[in-house]
Formats: sequence, structure tokens, C-alpha cells
Amino acid sequence: MSFGRNPHVAKAEASEQKAQIARDERAGQQAWLEAARQWERAADRETDDKRRAQYGERAEAARARADGQPPDAQASEHDSPLPKSKPSSLLN
Repeated sequence: MSFGRNPHVAKAEASEQKAQIARDERAGQQAWLEAARQWERAADRETDDKRRAQYGERAEAARARADGQPPDAQASEHDSPLPKSKPSSLLN
């Protein structure tokens, strides 16, 4: 473990990835709940107010996903680590 790093952030991101690849609904729900718990732990440990608020928002979004609500636009930005592709009309 390195000093100055919040270990709960990596754990929360890993739980989100597990939720995205879960084979059944119940496993996905449990992974989203675990991600929310880890985001809350990350927020509790954070000293920067901006990051604390961001982690709190991600915890709420993960909990909403566990309840079956569709993700909002802000949460979907965090879910996809890959950049969005350009429309095909721009590629030609």
C-alpha cells in the first residue's frame, strides 16, 4: 500500500467492474451495493471536499443501480473507462 492513496477507491472501482460483468441480476445487485459501500468508505477517508463529494455521488449512483434504476448521464461517464467513439460520419 502506498502512502497518500485511498485504498477504497480501487476497491470500489473493482466492485463496479464485477457488477458490470455479473452473469445474473442478484450478483450484479450485490456488487453494486458493495461498490456503494466502498465509495462511502472512500468519501469518509478523503480530506479533499471536492473528491469527498464526488465519491458520495458515486455511492448514490451505485446504490441506485443496485435498486434497478437506470444510471444517470453523470454516472455512466464513470462506468466506461474507454473514450467515447466518434460518429461514423466524422470518420470518413
